[in-house]
Amino acid sequence: MPTQPSLTLPTLTLPALTLRSRRDDDLPTLWRWLHAESDPEWQRWDAPYFHAASGPSTLSLTDFTAREGGRAPDPHGRIVALDGACIGQVSRAEEAPAGGGWWDLGVLIFDPQHWGGGLGTRALDLWVAATFAETDAHVLTLTTWGGNERMIRAAARLGFRECARIPQARAWAGQRWDSVKLAQLRTDRAAGQAP
Repeated sequence: MPTQPSLTLPTLTLPALTLRSRRDDDLPTLWRWLHAESDPEWQRWDAPYFHAASGPSTLSLTDFTAREGGRAPDPHGRIVALDGACIGQVSRAEEAPAGGGWWDLGVLIFDPQHWGGGLGTRALDLWVAATFAETDAHVLTLTTWGGNERMIRAAARLGFRECARIPQARAWAGQRWDSVKLAQLRTDRAAGQAP
């Protein structure tokens, strides 16, 4: 009986994705995506109805570096780093009143070349874990709009549930879009209802 040749599958190594504090060497990347690009694609997905009114930035890299370089890193924000390089950022803000246990999260991957491969979902998962570990959060929310289906799917994969949908609350690109809020409870994550 002839023997079958053995197959060796290549080992798949995912790039290292981490959340870390902002460093001075991140400033040129942040300036590029937040100020230098005239119409970055990420703004079409991250609350585009707000960005449309802001107009292009005139802040130079020198001025941005001088302003940001002297600031301590934000304890409620992190850089999303892929193999050490800045590709985005995450943020969180406590909803009033302080101490109530409700935190709203944000995640932003700047360059479309990094979209669609699960990096945003991985960054959000790390940020959820960090927020539950670093705060008294009882519930975490994400707020987006009905057109941002990638964000809605990413949140759902991590155990977030839609808890509010305000119909046609946002006007963008000649259409009305729903405002969508998704939530995850600490107890749900602890019980394993999220990865």
